[in-house]
Amino acid sequence: MKSRMLIALGLGAVILGASQMANAGVSLGFNIGVPAPVYLASAPVYAPPPAYVAYQPAPVVVPTVVIGWHGGQYWDGHHWWSRRDWNARRHW
Repeated sequence: MKSRMLIALGLGAVILGASQMANAGVSLGFNIGVPAPVYLASAPVYAPPPAYVAYQPAPVVVPTVVIGWHGGQYWDGHHWWSRRDWNARRHW
C-alpha cells in the first residue's frame, strides 16, 4: 500500500508539473502611468514676536444734542415744540 501511495503522489506531482509547463506562455505588456501626487512641505519660517504696543484707551464719544428744527418740530434742549406752539410762545 505504501508503494501505491508513493506512485500516486509521484504521478500527481508529474501531472501538476506538466500542467504548469503547459500554461507557461510569453506575454508582452506596456503601461502608461500617471505619477502619484507629491506633497512638499514648505520650509519653516521664523516669525519674531510682535512689537510692544502700549495700552491706548478707547476715545470717549459724547452724544451731541442739536438744538433746532427737526422736520416739523423744534428741540430747544429740554422738550419738543410743534411749529404752532413755538411760534405762539416766541415773544419778540
